Amino acid sequence: MEKSYSLLIVDDDDDVLTSARLLLKQHYKKVETTNNPQEINGMLTKLQPDLILLDMNFRRGLNDGREGIYWLEHIKEVSPETQVILMTAYGEVETAVQSIKKGAFDFILKPWTNEKLLSNIASALKYARELKKVEQLEQTKITLEENIGLKHEDFVSRSPSMTSLMKTIDKVAATDANILLLGENGTGKSVLAMAIHRASLRHKNPFITVDLGAVSHSLFESELFGHAKGAFTDAHNDKAGRFETAEGGSLFLDEIGNLSPELQSKLLTVIQNRHVTRLGENRQRQIDVRLVCATNMPIHQMVHENKFRQDLLYRINTVELVIPPLRHRKEDIPVLSQRFLESFARKYQKGALQFSARAMDQLCHYAWPGNIRELEHCVERAVILSDSQQIDNLGLHGQNHPQLEPDGYNLEEMEKHLICKALEKYESNISRAAKELGITRAALYRRMEKHGL
Repeated sequence: MEKSYSLLIVDDDDDVLTSARLLLKQHYKKVETTNNPQEINGMLTKLQPDLILLDMNFRRGLNDGREGIYWLEHIKEVSPETQVILMTAYGEVETAVQSIKKGAFDFILKPWTNEKLLSNIASALKYARELKKVEQLEQTKITLEENIGLKHEDFVSRSPSMTSLMKTIDKVAATDANILLLGENGTGKSVLAMAIHRASLRHKNPFITVDLGAVSHSLFESELFGHAKGAFTDAHNDKAGRFETAEGGSLFLDEIGNLSPELQSKLLTVIQNRHVTRLGENRQRQIDVRLVCATNMPIHQMVHENKFRQDLLYRINTVELVIPPLRHRKEDIPVLSQRFLESFARKYQKGALQFSARAMDQLCHYAWPGNIRELEHCVERAVILSDSQQIDNLGLHGQNHPQLEPDGYNLEEMEKHLICKALEKYESNISRAAKELGITRAALYRRMEKHGL
């Protein structure tokens, strides 16, 4: 029995409805009937049929098939993914053939043979499955192209803290447990999320990422849940959301701590019910994805302050992993630096570059408030500016803990100086430095980026 499909039979002849229903109930769990085509709209919403068997005439004395064509066009407009097979008498075959151009999958003559009817229905449902796969693959291709950099990232670490973390990941990756990654900006949360997917049983299916911090409030539902054509001004085509695109695979929701309470509620509903409804549709679509979420924000404190829903936190942190900042895993600095050096040397065609002992000493003794991302940018800049095969001076000492007082009363320079002093005082602990400065962690990160710290 094909339990996953729902069928609707529409015919004004009750005997036809009864015989078709008795036959199809042996093969499909959901089979509904109606002798009134005016009920089709309600049935589309209630049943969400995958396939409709539709008679071509409903009023006595009419046999031109116009009613069937009308309802066919209506169904394809309201629910384009629903397959339609027309039931017709012999004299209406020409009209039935024309209806295929208008979106019908096929037609079948009455009285039918059971084998022929079952075969047509099976073919229509298979066709619908293939269409859905094509749509998913097209959307996955677009999404993967947007995130192509993640595909080539390999996790690199030699520190005991990260070795312990990776052992935990090995244990949980093969399960479907939702994972929450916590850590400062630039610590490699996206790379770890990819590592979790690669080690999971879902590794052959898509790995889709969404930066929730970059998704506007108005586009949130369209981006994550999809939309139907015409749902809003620029919705020129049907589009699957990221949940559908990640079907069978993993969905990485980065910066989840940035969601507003309203959007948290919408996300929680989808996670709880395991289905999405595209904007502009009433149809619920089942989803099968593994969630990996990440944030650099103090999410437990946010729950305590009623800024993040506790029930949503319970849903996303079946397993919670904290990624240590780079300053706490200095063993990784040489190997990461060398990896970035080789990568950027190839990219910019600089040949075989190497760090001098002086440069490596600077790398290892810098606090790296921007973590691995800052290290990567630093090495890239050094490669671009290099004039020889050896990189000698990265100029990191002055950037790390400037000791000079600002010259004059320029507000920008004063702000930079205060930030540097706070970072120095608390050994680059972002949370404590932000508290000392009287601003949020996010605000401090923005100011650090502005001043190149």
